[in-house]
Amino acid sequence: MAAALALLGRAAGLVTGAQRLLRVGGSAERCLSRGISSDERPKRPLTAYFRFLKENHSAFRQNNPEMSNVELVRKIAGAWKELPPSQKQVYEEARKTDWQRYEEQLAAYKAQLTPAQAAALKEERRKRLAKRRSFRAKRELTVLGKPKRPRSGFNIFVSENFQESEGISPVAKLKKLFDAWRKLSSSQKQPYLQLAEDDKVRYENEMKSWEAKMVELGREDLIRSRRQRPKTKTAETAKKAETAKASSHENKAKLKLKKSEE
Repeated sequence: MAAALALLGRAAGLVTGAQRLLRVGGSAERCLSRGISSDERPKRPLTAYFRFLKENHSAFRQNNPEMSNVELVRKIAGAWKELPPSQKQVYEEARKTDWQRYEEQLAAYKAQLTPAQAAALKEERRKRLAKRRSFRAKRELTVLGKPKRPRSGFNIFVSENFQESEGISPVAKLKKLFDAWRKLSSSQKQPYLQLAEDDKVRYENEMKSWEAKMVELGREDLIRSRRQRPKTKTAETAKKAETAKASSHENKAKLKLKKSEE
């Protein structure tokens, strides 16, 4: 099961990765057609500490080959803290010189942009920062141990059958499984739908415990609002909802497969 789930994750990553490359490629093509590129923007100069880190990393690595990267950076940070102010000033002066050069280059770069180009680059930067914030938020939730969302019946079916599925590529395997799922009768799908319902119960129980812990930590901002919390459903209503959700997952999977084949 674990191996199948890992393969499924890699397969989904390949599909979304291909779609991301297409989107990035299209964005780059549009930027080139406008004659602008954020890659041409002058890079911010390094801080005094990062200059020290870059300059001394090789020597510290040579003297401490057994250390991991994290341990090595910590050791360098400790050395920076113990560095006399007079020696730190050398790195700070280099930073100031580079900063002055950076501001001049940045002014020249902005001066050559048309208003439309400046607006396009600003929007590109806004999206990049938003994506970075989203990544950091997801990473924080992972560190805090937020429970994984429940899987649908279709997800469970794929994870259990992915490894044995025919197909020379992950996308081909997913296509085969998608077709196989659609051909299953209601009675054949029922065990997977029931497992999905059980996973929902697991998720809700874990979320209640996790949210209680977040309250203790003073992180009420991570608690779901009442609107986000699921309402109690009858068995019949829950079955209909799960069937509809499974159908939705089928449609999404079908769309991903279609895009990956284009």
